[in-house]
Amino acid sequence: MSTDLKIIRNTTLTFLAFSAFLSAMMGLVFIDVVWMHNALHETSFTEITQELILAVIALLFYRRARRLPAERPLLLLVAGFFGCMLIRELDFLFDLLHHGSWFWFALTLTLVSLLLACRQPRLLIAGLADFMRAPGWGMMSAGMLTILVFSRFFGMHELWQTLMLDGYNRTVKNMAEEGSELLGYSLCLFATLIYVCPCLTIKRQPA
Repeated sequence: MSTDLKIIRNTTLTFLAFSAFLSAMMGLVFIDVVWMHNALHETSFTEITQELILAVIALLFYRRARRLPAERPLLLLVAGFFGCMLIRELDFLFDLLHHGSWFWFALTLTLVSLLLACRQPRLLIAGLADFMRAPGWGMMSAGMLTILVFSRFFGMHELWQTLMLDGYNRTVKNMAEEGSELLGYSLCLFATLIYVCPCLTIKRQPA
């Protein structure tokens, strides 16, 4: 009985917290569009928040990798993946060094992450299986699909140009695409928190 009440309490509180967070994220899009006069560019609140979310996700996985040697190969790989996504989002900063240089930084991080993870293949495979069985995997998958698939197609130039004809406004396309990405990043953050914070997912004991 007490475990059931804890599950209901924690799930409800988690739902409310995530709802408040998503509301705040949409508030940032509203500020960029309305108060900042359609300023959905690299230094907008929306873009900066996306980068902060990616940084937090990568750091949480790196931190967990340091604490749990048995899960380290998989966690380093996941952290490296989100680190590469962060580098890609910060391409405008790397362009100050050389146009397109973000690719080489991301490639370096990818190779280092793969090298560290593949040193223990059995732990990597076991960790990946556990990761996919974790309660947050569904939300992580939904977030990645939103970022890598949905937002790319939803933000297609041809789609919005055909829809608005002569009244085409690139800011509308940017808002749709960046808003979709922000949703995806938020879902990935939620999944990460569920994964690294056991208190968010109390399992019911078998009768």
